[in-house]
Amino acid sequence: MVPLSRRTILLSGAAAISGAAAVGVGLSFDRAGPTEDLGVAITPGPVVQGSFTSAARGRGGRGVATQWALIRPPDIDGPLPVVVALHGHGGSSAALTGEPWDLPSALAEAVVRDGIAPFALVTVSGGSSFWHERPSGEDAGAMVTEELLPMLLARPDVTDDRIGLLGWSMGGYGVLHLGAILGPERVAAICASSPGLYEDPDLAHPDGFRNAAEYQRFSVMEAQSDLAGIPLRIDIGTEDPFYAATRAYVDGFPRSAEVSATFGAGGHEIDYSKRMLPAELAFLAAHVG
Repeated sequence: MVPLSRRTILLSGAAAISGAAAVGVGLSFDRAGPTEDLGVAITPGPVVQGSFTSAARGRGGRGVATQWALIRPPDIDGPLPVVVALHGHGGSSAALTGEPWDLPSALAEAVVRDGIAPFALVTVSGGSSFWHERPSGEDAGAMVTEELLPMLLARPDVTDDRIGLLGWSMGGYGVLHLGAILGPERVAAICASSPGLYEDPDLAHPDGFRNAAEYQRFSVMEAQSDLAGIPLRIDIGTEDPFYAATRAYVDGFPRSAEVSATFGAGGHEIDYSKRMLPAELAFLAAHVG
């Protein structure tokens, strides 16, 4: 783990990371071990990959080539509801569809082995700008809401039902931020895994929060009410450097909020995130579509 400085916490989407919904703020302490290996190979479903030129991610009027992928579970025909997955700092669509995350295999195992309701996962490369507007003009959040989603929901192999949002680290922050923008009319559920949250603007990563003014504008720490009406799950390890801020964020929800949170052994690392992923996919499957 990279030591914390007064100014930055490095978030990686690769080597490090980039209970069901309940009435009230449900808190649990996860002690589950790694997913049991049943010795049964499950072939992943098809992955459609593409790219588009994103004006929202551009600087100075120049568009940015942006990679995306749509992951389907195996042996499922017809249009499916969608969960958009946001990577962590330094991550990419390719890292989520391939190594080290291998979301196609995770989705296949969840649908075939665990029996969750099927949905499609969508990944997209958003750079390192924390999924919101930056002073440079880059806005990966607008890329998702104004470019990716309209393109995606026009496809015949997905439904135009409300979507789910899933994100890790920087992407965990991103799904909380974008969920508030889209609202319950468009978002069926949100899962934030090891979200990159900060209570102190001086500790916030400069790629997302250049100064206190930008932090105040885009921090979600005091904006829990913006997610009213959206079922939310948050998972984080108790050794994660974002644990204290995430616990404070969860504690800021009213008791009437539909929030589930788990706090268990683990740090800001991919092993923890992949261990929690089956339960997170099941949570999303219970709400989307």
